[in-house]
Amino acid sequence: MSSADLFLGGDTGESAYRAAMGRATDAVLSSFADDEDPYSGFSPEELADQFAEPVLPETGTGLAAAIDEVEDRVLSHSVGTSNPQCVAHLQCPPLIPGLAAEMMVAATNQSLDSFDQAPAATVIEERVVAALCSLFDLPAVADGVFTSGGTQSNVQALLLARDRFCGTQFGRDVQQQGLPPEADDLRILCSAEAHFTGKQAAHHLGLGEDAVVTVPTDERHRMDVDALDDTLTDLEGTPFALVATAGTTDFGSIDPLAAVADRAREHDLWFHVDAAYGGALAVTDRAPLLDGIERADSVAVDFHKLFYQPISCGALLVRDAASFEWMARNAAYLNPEAHDDAGVPNLVAKSMQTTRRFDALKPYLTFRALGRDGLAALIEGTLELAEDAAELVAAAEDFELLGEPTLNAVVFRYRPEQGLAEETVDRLNAATREALLSDGRAIVARTTVDGVTSLKFTLLNPTTTLDDVAAMLDIIRECAAAVSGQEVPR
Repeated sequence: MSSADLFLGGDTGESAYRAAMGRATDAVLSSFADDEDPYSGFSPEELADQFAEPVLPETGTGLAAAIDEVEDRVLSHSVGTSNPQCVAHLQCPPLIPGLAAEMMVAATNQSLDSFDQAPAATVIEERVVAALCSLFDLPAVADGVFTSGGTQSNVQALLLARDRFCGTQFGRDVQQQGLPPEADDLRILCSAEAHFTGKQAAHHLGLGEDAVVTVPTDERHRMDVDALDDTLTDLEGTPFALVATAGTTDFGSIDPLAAVADRAREHDLWFHVDAAYGGALAVTDRAPLLDGIERADSVAVDFHKLFYQPISCGALLVRDAASFEWMARNAAYLNPEAHDDAGVPNLVAKSMQTTRRFDALKPYLTFRALGRDGLAALIEGTLELAEDAAELVAAAEDFELLGEPTLNAVVFRYRPEQGLAEETVDRLNAATREALLSDGRAIVARTTVDGVTSLKFTLLNPTTTLDDVAAMLDIIRECAAAVSGQEVPR
């Protein structure tokens, strides 16, 4: 292949691009999108056996042959995220507008670290950020930046919180001078069911995971405000951030945001809301579940969950744009003073990344194509399905529902007989989950509730129906019977 066949531009490049995109599209449609089952059932060993040939051969096979190989060996054994019976994780089926945008993002290869590398992209990101700030009723001085997802958003939010606290309380410029001696006593508070990235952030920020103090939850798996009061009263150390969760990973629970915001204000704590899962409620009629989020100092938003965008796509919003000054930096080769003086946007000063993809195009194109009503209909349909699925599970004699869903996560156990020891139920559900993956007809999540292995449907897919849920319950019965030697209960 000549260089003219390998890059966009000119008749030859355009022709090669069309051919490659067409062949790749056909591969996705024939070996991935239309598969009846969400997974082939291949084991790690079976997958590895397919890739014994050199990754970097002396002589290439040519693009057509390489795409065909990927179709056969990769796409055929990928998890079918758009399959109605792929319901394990917060791994959404991507919307077609998002897929179209992803193609344009890749082809144009814009980099958001300076305006002259991504002029229109820079403006679009600022417009999408402003729309998000408005969606969550943040004040006019709010701002934000796109991130790779909730993990990066949470880490960056706590970095800003830490550096602001050290600067205002200890007179320490952490960016220049590092952490002060008092940092050993710094504490982050979150619910016992908050995402693990709180502890991950504490590690990355040099505070250690022991700096995270977890607050017990109530019967609905939300932060218990009375327990929060007790924790703040008895706390050993100096709290600087209070993290609330709008959509826990297992139960989709939403902490009482307004009450938590009251405590944050009372104790002068940075109030961060991890809304990676539940933030999309803001476009629906269930937005009141997020009341109090407008008082946050920072908000983590994920688009590759309930906004149905291809991975990766997230954002960090801050209540006050000036907060980014705690981490801002400039480089002459990216941000010349002439540009700053002319009012040219400077997004790299707000980001933990330098080179950064134009991910904002994905929600932008989707928002423009579907509008608020279109998105709301998709999301609300999955919430209603989860409620119906919970009723179906609760009505089955051989299943045990472990909580009413707040979002679209349904947590349950397979319990073929009443009176089984918890150890037996634990082993049975764990073995059943492994059998399900090998079976390939349904991808179901595994989690632990009260120390016992449990199963979970994460019903993000708007094309999943209650009939699909019923079918998956039957598949669980069959796989459980296979691992236990029992007859299938009906």
